[in-house]
Amino acid sequence: MPYALSAARALGLTLVLSLSAPAPTALADDGWSVVPSTGTADTAATADAAGGRPYVYAEGAPGTVLQDTVSVRNPGARPLTVLLRGADADNTSAGGFTVRKKVTDTGAWIGFARTTDGRRVAVREVSVRLPAHTRAEVPFTLSVPAGAAPGDHPGAIVVSGGGRSAAVRVQLRVSGPTLSALTVEHVAVRAGRISYELVNRGTTVLTPSLAVHADGVFGTLLDRAPRTLPVELLPGRRVRLGEPWPDTPALDAVDVRLTVTAAGGARDTATGSARFVPWGAVAGAGGGLAAVLGAWLAVRRHRRRGRDDEAREEQPRTDVELTGAVS
Repeated sequence: MPYALSAARALGLTLVLSLSAPAPTALADDGWSVVPSTGTADTAATADAAGGRPYVYAEGAPGTVLQDTVSVRNPGARPLTVLLRGADADNTSAGGFTVRKKVTDTGAWIGFARTTDGRRVAVREVSVRLPAHTRAEVPFTLSVPAGAAPGDHPGAIVVSGGGRSAAVRVQLRVSGPTLSALTVEHVAVRAGRISYELVNRGTTVLTPSLAVHADGVFGTLLDRAPRTLPVELLPGRRVRLGEPWPDTPALDAVDVRLTVTAAGGARDTATGSARFVPWGAVAGAGGGLAAVLGAWLAVRRHRRRGRDDEAREEQPRTDVELTGAVS
């Protein structure tokens, strides 16, 4: 079976990512760490500080098997047992990095070697025992299925032990034609904030840029040049983001246009509208108007009642005594 070694590509990503919160690039001496292997004993122990590989990068055609290694270090004074497994990468709803519970893609293609009955077999997860003040080089394979779709297939190797979990990112690209495409949807404008959703409609990981333009009745209110968003949008994923707008007008009709772009020619535009009305002032003005109107109606009724009374007093009265039938 053919093997190909994976190569690193510098994208400036976090070296080790905690599953619950961003982790520092170097852990304290009383905590274990996991990083992509550097291949030498001297540099592996200080990979974080030396700026080692930020993640595992692998590229190959469908049907190939790729190989790489992660390094798990235990600087503590007690032995440690950790569990390694493959996982599919995912975006949080706000665009952060996380992993999925179920594996159907890259996580399912990651395998670890284990000796069973004298034979080495590939397994989905493996347990490694680390003596104190040691590190372990743990090899793994990426078996790309023959029918794998071309493009990016982000995953991770999740390591659990000592009451916490951390992950090394795996950036797998399957050879073949790729598509960069995204859409911006559900634009909503409210006081102080413009919210919207981004959807990766292509097959590559995207880092979008956003430009914002807003027009009011009397001209331009907002014109922000494109800026790179702190988001890595994975293929097929949807995230909901927000753009601050603290100085929204108090009284205006606003039309907002969002334009997103990304590498590979991805581009889309969407619009949203809002009407800003100072309802407190309107309510106050309405209350004052109602009071004036009520007073005017009261005076009008009083004057009409007075005129009716005067008319009744001036009208001559005729007294008639009914005594019976008149023939």
